[in-house]
Amino acid sequence: MDKIISTPLINQQYRHIKHASGLDILMCPMTDFSTAFAMFAAKVGSIDVTFKTEKEDDFVTVPAGIAHFLEHKMFESVDGDAFAKYAKTGASANAFTSFDKTAYLFSCTANFNESFEILLEQVSTPYFTKESVEKEQGIIGQEIHMYDDSPAWRVMFNLLGAMYHNNPVKVDIAGTVESISEIDAELLHRCYNTFYNLHNMALVIAGNFDQTEALAIADRMLKPAEQITVSSATIDEPRTVVKKEAEESFPIAVPIFQIGFKGNAGDSTTNSIKQIYGEIIMDMICGESSDLYRKMYDTGLINSTFSSEMFGGRDFICCLFEGESREPKKIYQTLCEEIDRLRVDGLDKASFDRCKKATYGRYVTAYCKPTSMAHFMLTSHFTGMRDVYESLEIVTNVTFEEIVACFMEDFVSEYSCISIVNPS
Repeated sequence: MDKIISTPLINQQYRHIKHASGLDILMCPMTDFSTAFAMFAAKVGSIDVTFKTEKEDDFVTVPAGIAHFLEHKMFESVDGDAFAKYAKTGASANAFTSFDKTAYLFSCTANFNESFEILLEQVSTPYFTKESVEKEQGIIGQEIHMYDDSPAWRVMFNLLGAMYHNNPVKVDIAGTVESISEIDAELLHRCYNTFYNLHNMALVIAGNFDQTEALAIADRMLKPAEQITVSSATIDEPRTVVKKEAEESFPIAVPIFQIGFKGNAGDSTTNSIKQIYGEIIMDMICGESSDLYRKMYDTGLINSTFSSEMFGGRDFICCLFEGESREPKKIYQTLCEEIDRLRVDGLDKASFDRCKKATYGRYVTAYCKPTSMAHFMLTSHFTGMRDVYESLEIVTNVTFEEIVACFMEDFVSEYSCISIVNPS
């Protein structure tokens, strides 16, 4: 398969190739830019701890944090560290593990082909030894302790722990010191062979690069992979929250908080659509143009740190409000009261029209940047969207009635909670 995908909404197109190796390659040339951005990603994240392939009868459960551990180890090879190789080409390289994906990436303004070869080689050639795994356990253990000492990190995972009963999204992406102590080279190879199969991965490139040369490198370096299907265990997660409040103390000056409304999660595609709807709804409820935002800001209840976002992925969806305030519980009460009122009185159509246009503008802007375009391509592919432009079409075509239905389903005070980190 080799097809060009475009949209009449913006003057842009990209190319989707089903490579002979089994890998999906998505390329968006943006020649007006001087930079190129590439990501090689696997559909595996911190929530993938119980899984199997179609060749296996039973699910296997691996220690929490193994996807992140594997990400760290993929920078090592027999002939040296990948960062040292990128340094010679001038590229800026990195990687990340999220709840449902792991990606390796680089950006550059020159020597794209050389950096691209390093990326493909890095992700295609695992190298684990007993000694290097044990060394990494110490490094990641220190990283875990570092995040445990971060108030912003603790306020988020305390909220997820208050919100989710069984979903592994409540566990730190890096795992715990105890869980990573159980990881060895054999387990890393098992996870790599399961999830880093090219049929379970995607390669995305956006910016200023030569498509023909990039494909020639891919043809030379990527070998055909055996077709496999990976299944993750079904999570039995009730709609209710574990508890309404979670509090912790840190040496900070002002309390910070996160408030979450737990949505009714569906599959990856459904949750992607709900994330778009949720952005519009949160703008309507307490975006900067809303009456509620102005009221809370003018009375000093919130300040410029107050923000909101939709947080979703495979098997989880919720909306988050966060910031710093000396009265976080009053903010929580105010939000719940406003949402309860809107559930009775109804959302405002004029507010919907305004917030829909603002959301459309944010999306159009994001499509015009190589980095965000690459992330859009990867996310839309992994979540099963028709193509990268479906999200823009959803924003364009969403109706007031659809927004009201999503609001009534996913914004319920009963299924909400607050996490606070107080000054010690």
